[in-house]
Amino acid sequence: MNAVIVNCFDTYENRVELIYRFLKQKCKNVKVITSDFRHSEKVFRDTEREDFVFLNTKPYYKNMSVARMYSHWNFARKAARELEKSAPRLIYVLAPPNSLVKETIKYKKRHAGVKVIVDLIDLWPETMPIRRFKDSFLFGLWADIRDKYLDTADYVITECDLYQNVLKNYLDKDKTKTIYLARKNAEVNIQETADDNKVSLCYLGSINNIIDIEVIGRIIKAIDKAVDLHIIGAGEQKEELLRIAKESGAVVYDHGRVYDACAKQEIFNMCDYGLNIMKPYVCVGLTMKSIDYFEAGLPIINNIKGDTWEFVEQYGIGVNYLDDQCLKLFNVEKQHVREFFEKNFTEEVFFAHMECVYDAMFRK
Repeated sequence: MNAVIVNCFDTYENRVELIYRFLKQKCKNVKVITSDFRHSEKVFRDTEREDFVFLNTKPYYKNMSVARMYSHWNFARKAARELEKSAPRLIYVLAPPNSLVKETIKYKKRHAGVKVIVDLIDLWPETMPIRRFKDSFLFGLWADIRDKYLDTADYVITECDLYQNVLKNYLDKDKTKTIYLARKNAEVNIQETADDNKVSLCYLGSINNIIDIEVIGRIIKAIDKAVDLHIIGAGEQKEELLRIAKESGAVVYDHGRVYDACAKQEIFNMCDYGLNIMKPYVCVGLTMKSIDYFEAGLPIINNIKGDTWEFVEQYGIGVNYLDDQCLKLFNVEKQHVREFFEKNFTEEVFFAHMECVYDAMFRK
């Protein structure tokens, strides 16, 4: 059986790698159709790799722009043409962009016997920072590009349970499963912090419009000890985060972008909590940064509803924060957080869930 994975974004590549490895054990041929434009860095890449087709993609340089929307639509059309060349029996498509769902299902309808798995890594436009447009006609049309085709998919995988709740009117529960993001279960040097006179916080990741910087400032003020804030990352709102954190009383350590795992772990080891804070209108149940925190054994201060909120409540891996509430921090053993990661977010867990999906689709 020939299988094709279709993916537009380099930010999803870790998941693509796992899917590719899984399908290589099941299928005669596996191909990955992806973009030659890196969304995260807004640059082209000249990578060549066996089994990978890098489609020339229209560049864009602002995350909220007509150019970006056109680029995604254009990629989806090119990917559909590439599917015609590949003649797969199984298509695994990661969305967004929503247009990929539409083009893949249209391909399925034209070719008898083709099976499609749709993997919803994000929800557009629900997670976009466009609150004033969320009741608009255009918002509905954008969501419909995805929603009206989901019931034709043979299986839908969601990145978190929250997405299933949001899309419950469009999903068949018997053909839907949450499979979380996953990491290699590599050995990590976790060290407990030992300063009772201060609390050290960490912010990891892109610093953009969906991060609630004002809430981060209020969290810093609500802590009844001296506060250090370690920042790992960059983004258009970074100067605002630096300003608010300092004005709120934190001593700020700006580490910039850190890619080396050991160097990043050293910073995590200096911290007591990782900040997992987003604006309330953002539809996200689980963030990549939270999994990075869990992997490092770092408890979280969290305001994200859905899956992460339930994790904190059920497993005691941090503190949930409601805006303006009294913030009561307590000691969480880092090894406990690491064990939670190992039970839920490792490659072994991912492959076990994928096996269930594959068996359900091809069970005789």
